[in-house]
Amino acid sequence: MQIDLRTVTIPVQRHSFTHIADRLGPDKTPTRYQEATLDVQANANFHYRPTWDPDHEIFDPTRSKLVMKDWYTFKDPRQYYYATYTIARARMQETAEADFEFVEKRGLAESFAPAAKQKALDVLVPLRHVAWGANMNNSSVCAYGYGTAFTAPCIFQAMDNLGIAQYLSRVGLLLGDAEALDEGKAAWTSAPVWQELRRYVEDTLVVQDPVELWVAQNLVLDGLLYPLVYEKFDAALTAEAGPTVSMLLRFQVDWFAETSKWVDATVKTAAAESPENAALLAEWIGHYRDRAVAALAPVAELALGADGAAAMADVQSRFAARVAKCGVAL
Repeated sequence: MQIDLRTVTIPVQRHSFTHIADRLGPDKTPTRYQEATLDVQANANFHYRPTWDPDHEIFDPTRSKLVMKDWYTFKDPRQYYYATYTIARARMQETAEADFEFVEKRGLAESFAPAAKQKALDVLVPLRHVAWGANMNNSSVCAYGYGTAFTAPCIFQAMDNLGIAQYLSRVGLLLGDAEALDEGKAAWTSAPVWQELRRYVEDTLVVQDPVELWVAQNLVLDGLLYPLVYEKFDAALTAEAGPTVSMLLRFQVDWFAETSKWVDATVKTAAAESPENAALLAEWIGHYRDRAVAALAPVAELALGADGAAAMADVQSRFAARVAKCGVAL
C-alpha cells in the first residue's frame, strides 16, 4: 500500500478581532500589545451616570481638559501589556534581590560609614511616602482616565511605585531597623524639611483632572525627584562612603530610565495633537514645576548640603530641556 502525503494550506479566515481590524485593516496581524490595548475601553451600554458624578459617564473623556480626537493615538514604546510587563519586572526584581542579598551576606551595611548611613536614612526612608502617593495617584489616573492606551500603563506605574516604597522600607530596615521606619514617618509628618513635599503629594491626591494629575506626578515630580535623589545624592553618597547604598537603589535608577520613555512619548503625542493641548500642558507643567522645585529645595539641601542648590539648578535645566524636546514650550 502506498501513502501519498500532501501539504495543504489552510487560508486564515481572520487575523484579529473586528474592532482591531477596523483600525489596522483586515489583512494585518496585530501584535499582542495591540490586541491587549486597542479599543478595550468600555464606551457604550452604561446603565446610568454615577450618582457621585452625574455630569459624566462612568468612563468619560471629558473628565480632562485635554482633548484628543482619538485616545488610542497614545502608544507605549515599551509595548507593555500584562505579560510583557510582568516578565520585565520579574527580571528587574531578580537583580534587585541579588543586590540586597549581596549586601546582607557580605555585611556591607554594618561596615558602611555611620555618618553616611544616617544621611541615607534621613533622605531615603521618608521618600517611601512619596512613592506611596505616586501609587495612589496613578491608580486614580487609571480609574478616571480614558482610553486603555493611556490608562493601562498607569496601573503598571502604580504597582511599580508600590514596589519602590517597599524597597525603600527594606533599605531602612537594612541600614537601621524598625525604628528607622518610625523615624522616617515622624520626619515626613513633622520635620520642616519635608512639609512642602508632603503638601505637594497630598494636594495631588485630590486633583480631579486625570491628565493634569498624570503630568503633576509622572512628568514633573518624578522628573525632578529621581535625578536629584537617585543620581545626585546617590553619587555624593558613593563618593563619600562607597557604593553600598547605590546597589540597593539600582531598581529605582533603571526604572526611571525606562518609564521616562513612556512619559516622554505620551507628552509628545498630546502636545502634537493641537496648539491648545500644547498650551494646556505648558500651563500645567509650569505650575507644578514651580511647586515641585520649591518642595525639593529643602530636600536637596538635606541631601547635598552646600551643593544642594547647584544640583537643583542642574536638575531643573535638564528637566526644561526634556520638556522642550517633547514639544512643549514653557
